[in-house]
Amino acid sequence: MEVSAAIFSLLSLAAAATPVQSPNSAAVIQGVDAAVQARVDNVLGFTDMEHYAVYRDNDKTPAAQMTVRDTYSKGKGKIYTVLSKTGSSIIEHFGLQPLLDSETEINLPSQVAKSWFTSANYKMELKPGTQQVDGRTCYALSIKPRRAAPNMIEGTLWVDAGNYSIVRVQGVASKKPSVFAGTTHMMRDYKEIDGYSMATHARAESASLLFGRTVVVIQYDDYHLELRPR
Repeated sequence: MEVSAAIFSLLSLAAAATPVQSPNSAAVIQGVDAAVQARVDNVLGFTDMEHYAVYRDNDKTPAAQMTVRDTYSKGKGKIYTVLSKTGSSIIEHFGLQPLLDSETEINLPSQVAKSWFTSANYKMELKPGTQQVDGRTCYALSIKPRRAAPNMIEGTLWVDAGNYSIVRVQGVASKKPSVFAGTTHMMRDYKEIDGYSMATHARAESASLLFGRTVVVIQYDDYHLELRPR
C-alpha cells in the first residue's frame, strides 16, 4: 500500500508538472473545414420555420414581421414560402423581401460554397484558450473574409472544442449592402441537430440615411433534416 501510494504521488506530480498543450491553430482550422464539409456531404436537405422581426430606432415592438418556411435541397438551393406577414408594407417590400431574395441567390448551387465558414473563404487565426458559449466549451477564431461581400463577416467564429462544429459567429459585414447603408453588425447562433450545426438565432443591426437604425432578428426552429443514408 505504501509503495502504491508513493507511485501514485509521483504520477500525480508528473501530471501536474506537464503543461496542458494549447491546441494547434492549423489543426483547429482543419477541424473546422472538416466539420463544414461533413455537413455539406451528409445534409441532403432540410425544412425549417423562420420568423423575421424588424425594429426601427428604439422601438420595442416590431415595425414589420414575416414567418416563412425555408426548404433547402442540395444541388438545387432554397425556396422560401411566406406564411404570414404583418406591419409596414414598405419595410416588407424594401427590406424583408430583398433579404429573402439575397438568401436565395447565396444558396444557389453555383454560389453556396463561397459563403461557407472555411479557410478557403476566410483567413482564420486561433485565439488563446477556450471560452464558454451557451454552455459549450469553444475555441474562438478571428476571421477575415478573403473577399468583400454583404454576407461575409469579419469578426469572431466560435466552434465546439470537441468536434469543431460552429456555435456562434459575430462581427461586421465586410461590405455595405448599399451606399446609403452604414456598417452592419451581425451575429448568428447555432445548435447541433441530428449531429450538424444549424442556425437558431440571428441578429443584424445597421443604420441608413433612408431608414435610420434598423434591427432585424431571426428565429429558426422546427427543423427536419434529410440525411445521407449510412
